Amino acid sequence: MSQPALASRFASLLAVWFGCGLSPRAPGTVGSLGAVPLHLLLCLLPVPLHALAALAVVGAGIWAAQRYASERSQTDPQSVVIDEVAGTVLALGLVRSEPWFYWLAAFLLFRLLDIWKPGPIRTLEHARPIGLGIMLDDVLAGLLAGALARGLASAVPALLA
Repeated sequence: MSQPALASRFASLLAVWFGCGLSPRAPGTVGSLGAVPLHLLLCLLPVPLHALAALAVVGAGIWAAQRYASERSQTDPQSVVIDEVAGTVLALGLVRSEPWFYWLAAFLLFRLLDIWKPGPIRTLEHARPIGLGIMLDDVLAGLLAGALARGLASAVPALLA
């Protein structure tokens, strides 16, 4: 296999997160669920390496989404879910040291923000180049979801004290 063909195949595997994006129903949610094993692996790393790995997913996602969309002459293919993977990893990473129910809150908040796309999240999905636009809205949604879940984790014990 030639290098361009190999790069194209690798970009496709990443973009659809090893097949999650090919789900006939709710590919974004399936992609987010497909990110959970990655999150569990990243939790084995020290926090700085976890953060670097999350940033690497974002960088690789921009490249893979750009290549995948360009090769198909599409602006935001529904099968591209690497953006949901990055958003999920970021959201869950912000509550990695919290009990599981905050992970669930971060996950659900991310899906809500990703689907609803309030304010600046919707604006970012139109960023160019295409790969950047595909990724940035989910990155912001993931960071906001994680921050909200972290805020809940800080507020709830204070309210119960």
